Amino acid sequence: MRQTPGAPAMFRAALVLLLAAATVGRAEPPGKPNAPPNVVIMYCDDLGYSDIGPFGAQGFETPNLDRLAHEGRRFTSFYSAQAVCSASRAALLTGCYPNRIGILGALNPKDRHGISDREMTIGNLLKSRGYATAIIGKWHLGHHPQFLPTRHGFDEYFGLPYSNDMGSPDATHRFPNVPLIEGEKTIENGPDQSQLTTRYTERAVDFIDRKHDLPFFLYVAQTMPHVPLYVSDKFKGKSAQGMFGDVVMEIDWSVGQILDALNRYQLADRTLVIFTSDNGPWLIYGNHGGSARPLREGKLTSFDGGVREPCVMRWPGHIPADTVCDEPVMTIDLLPTIARLAGADVPGDRVIDGRDIWPLMAGEAGAKSPHEVLYYYWGEGLQAVRAGRWKLHFPHAYSHVTEPGHDGKRGKEAPERVELALYDLETDRGETTNVAADHPDVVAQLQAYAEKAREDLGDKATNRKGANLRPAGRVDP
Repeated sequence: MRQTPGAPAMFRAALVLLLAAATVGRAEPPGKPNAPPNVVIMYCDDLGYSDIGPFGAQGFETPNLDRLAHEGRRFTSFYSAQAVCSASRAALLTGCYPNRIGILGALNPKDRHGISDREMTIGNLLKSRGYATAIIGKWHLGHHPQFLPTRHGFDEYFGLPYSNDMGSPDATHRFPNVPLIEGEKTIENGPDQSQLTTRYTERAVDFIDRKHDLPFFLYVAQTMPHVPLYVSDKFKGKSAQGMFGDVVMEIDWSVGQILDALNRYQLADRTLVIFTSDNGPWLIYGNHGGSARPLREGKLTSFDGGVREPCVMRWPGHIPADTVCDEPVMTIDLLPTIARLAGADVPGDRVIDGRDIWPLMAGEAGAKSPHEVLYYYWGEGLQAVRAGRWKLHFPHAYSHVTEPGHDGKRGKEAPERVELALYDLETDRGETTNVAADHPDVVAQLQAYAEKAREDLGDKATNRKGANLRPAGRVDP
């Protein structure tokens, strides 16, 4: 027979209820998130390391990104997985090195491959936890229907399927018509690109308006500042740096609009916001290409100017405000970290290269990068590795800009070659002084790491195929 609780038991139960009620809405200490957050990722195209205020921008201001950094945490050794569009986006969304899943370089309108339907994206993962999901902006993981975002974890899609300087294969003019897609339908060919940042922002705010009472994942992948640059009249001519500064100021305005929408619904404390970029600046375009100061080189190279990105993360009450983390991490780490926060399982039937970096995001005392080493590929070739303060480049060719372009015109470049070179990024962020001869033990350790990568992910330079690669998806002939 069931017994009625006595007075002490009833008192304890009432006390538990009172304590629970008292903690509703109270932020848990860093490292112990009390509820799965909304997630907003704002991802730029070809934005350099020093192209926003919190990372030293010159000639223009970014007050909303300054505010984001003041309220959050700057990551000063945050890397994309490869210094080019499609590969870097594949890594961000799947938590894998792009080589592992067969997405290399930048897909174009003639390509018949894209992200495989066997891969799990952040969108898939969060949909499984009841999130509403949307991508607004540039996709670049395949333009055929089977590769579009709506087939890969996103409820809604509004944007361009690839870069803004690409178009249909039979186009003959310099900047051909680019399709603007909603869902899976092309709604415009050759949209007015000066209005894209504004239209993306309006769509992002509309999504928050409609989904604010649900958990949501919003991925805003800006088309800009990839060349050709376009900006609306409201920012045209506003920057002392010219067109590039105007464009970044408009992106900053977009960030502010999205943050204001979160505030309107009192969602700031319930939303993880991440701002970063896909790769470094396209230096051959000169004053239209941005800056990676003080880093070496830019887009299309494995030097830090090509792969180290400005990154700011904010989640009030969980990520400590006005702080900096210099531990080396990568976009591949976002999927497993977001999985932890959302209470989702990382797929156990395949290799996921990313690691949970929540202790770093939360500012836990003594937290270190979960990676022994990070790998930097160009296409199928392993070009460099980083372990802690050390970065080792293997012999490879790259293109160095010898004469930057001006006002949207390409400049000139020349082939260069780097031999085996070790750099101490703690004292030499510009990768200027090769100290390999002084640290043979470090070189040997990093070479051993590289051998593991070649066995696992392959390496064209040494004719390794890689033991754990997965094919991209392909359109049937």
